Amino acid sequence: MASSADPNADAAKNVALWTRANAEYTNENATTNWALDEISWGIWAIDESELNVLGDVNGLDVVELGCGTAYFSAWLAKLGARPTGVDITPAQLETARRMMVETGIEFPLVEADAAETGLPSESADLVVSEYGASIWVDPYRWIPEAARLLRPGGRLVFLRNSTLVILCGEDYSTSETLQRPQFGMGRFEFPESGVEFHLAHGEWINVLRANGFEIERLIEIQAPADAVTHEHYSYVTADWARKWPAEEIWAAKKQAGVGSTEPSN
Repeated sequence: MASSADPNADAAKNVALWTRANAEYTNENATTNWALDEISWGIWAIDESELNVLGDVNGLDVVELGCGTAYFSAWLAKLGARPTGVDITPAQLETARRMMVETGIEFPLVEADAAETGLPSESADLVVSEYGASIWVDPYRWIPEAARLLRPGGRLVFLRNSTLVILCGEDYSTSETLQRPQFGMGRFEFPESGVEFHLAHGEWINVLRANGFEIERLIEIQAPADAVTHEHYSYVTADWARKWPAEEIWAAKKQAGVGSTEPSN
């Protein structure tokens, strides 16, 4: 079972990481990302129109857990959704607010731990995480929060590194052979990139089912034939990702009759 002995300490390390990242590239990239009209997924920018994982979001109440500069929420807002972005890093949210002023796209932003949002129970039709809570927060903390936020029949969709790319990771690059054991996966602390959480597929299935989710899809993303290695995510090459999935999208539905509780104060 994944666990963090001190979630606050882990969060502080990740806030420091994303404050640096904001200064180095996410603030600058926000203008480009917010300008896009087509939702795309992951390093290789696979179009949502190709994957069709979200479906029609028009009129849906959406919570994005670990929104960063909130470009994904902005894409959803352009399609008629009512998003709320949640993130723990003030610098990232400040960039999101700047982009709202520049674009005129507005939606609520909440500065909070994605596992303790403080938002009302059963207030969302869709919860999403694109490399947000999906890797930066202990799933045994944020998956129950996602379940609490969702109305019965609501959906959870999240993008993460594949289990395989984590198992093949070695010194900020990805090998073609296994480098880590699968048993015992959970919390990973990387000196230059904060604290991440990665599970084996069986454990993901267990934590989702334990919180009342029915798994709908697992999409293992393949890099397109013309993909090139990403400037900021060069730990995995395009050639590697054409042969094995470096990223995966999970989609699950909250089953009817699953209760939820209000967050504690």
